[in-house]
Amino acid sequence: MSFNGNGNRRRVVITGLGAVTPIGNNVESTWASLMRGECGVESITRFDTTDFPCTIAAFVKDFNPLDYMDKRDARRMSSFLHFAVAAAQQAMTDAALDLSREDLTRIGVEVGSGIGGANVVEEECLIMFQKGARKVNPTTVPALLVSMPSCFIAIQNNIMGPVNASVSACATGVSGIGEAMRRIVWGEADVMLAGGTDSAITPLVVNAFGRLTALSGRNDTPKRAITPFDAHRDGTVLGEGAGVVVLEALEHAQARGATILAEVKGYSLTSDAFHISSPRDDGSGAARAMSNALKESGFSAESLDYIGAHGTGTPMNDAIETKALKLAFGEAAYDIPISSIKSMTGHTLGAAGTLSAIAAIKAMHEGFIPPTINLDTPDPDCDLDYVPNEARRAEVKVAMANGFGFGGQNASIVLQKWEEN
Repeated sequence: MSFNGNGNRRRVVITGLGAVTPIGNNVESTWASLMRGECGVESITRFDTTDFPCTIAAFVKDFNPLDYMDKRDARRMSSFLHFAVAAAQQAMTDAALDLSREDLTRIGVEVGSGIGGANVVEEECLIMFQKGARKVNPTTVPALLVSMPSCFIAIQNNIMGPVNASVSACATGVSGIGEAMRRIVWGEADVMLAGGTDSAITPLVVNAFGRLTALSGRNDTPKRAITPFDAHRDGTVLGEGAGVVVLEALEHAQARGATILAEVKGYSLTSDAFHISSPRDDGSGAARAMSNALKESGFSAESLDYIGAHGTGTPMNDAIETKALKLAFGEAAYDIPISSIKSMTGHTLGAAGTLSAIAAIKAMHEGFIPPTINLDTPDPDCDLDYVPNEARRAEVKVAMANGFGFGGQNASIVLQKWEEN
């Protein structure tokens, strides 16, 4: 454990945000779309979806990787890597982090992915079986590895501190921030780029999720297909994108005069130890993650001004998440505004938790909470304040972001708006 000059545990703050999403190619455009309640889901036209249970998804639109890298690197990388590099560059720019003035051995990267380069696997398998083994791209392996977002970011920026990929399925975006925060607390680094990325809207993945009955069947109404916490919800919709934040030791951020956005006050990662795809039915694993993160933060449930929910839009998960919130916070759960931005971005898998955290930080500074759109019919099993359909003006000083993944992985972080003492 690392301590500052006052003998206290190192404090960790967030100084920069970056995002590529189906509703915006940076944080500002994504936030504007969230405030308008815009949905990025559309019919899939990039490949044949005949006989697929679900034929809709939320794609990133009008994104040009050459805005962030040269042609050679763009050709070697797959889209989940493109998005990660872009979000990292945005976050460093937002943080005004001048790497030429930093000790690059004290900077690290913790950007994970839930699935990695699924498109590369599928495309190169087809090439091998249709055209022969000699036609397989020699850069296939680095283009698909889950660790490569962190590695490419580090290579591009000559970052030589701890470089790793925290992978916890759909909890990756939250656990990436939490694990990066720990590295700073432990003294391994002074600055960390942290988050998650995924781009897995491929024939196999979309059909496999559909066969699992996890996806919505509302193919004719894509903008209204994903309906978290609504009584008529019937499944999630896959999205893609990346979110990256810049974390710094407080003393490092202050020494360079950085604009501090928020402080990471608490983090927890727990396991359901229950099922490969279903959450524990009483919500106890998720509740422990939330309770533990809140305990570490030093706040009470009554102090929470907003929760960025996991909120996938599946019948089982949303009901169990509601149980978990009540189990963690008791009667106070009814007084906390909660929303799921997946109703607009789709389920961006490994990126989802980071994007929820970014939305919470934006809520702190903009004075509005993003809505859960398409929430038209109240569900008795989801009876908390899920901020239906319209952004809500609110003062947000303390917020939580949740991510829950296959295999029973549950991650929660608590953030506090930075205010100079």
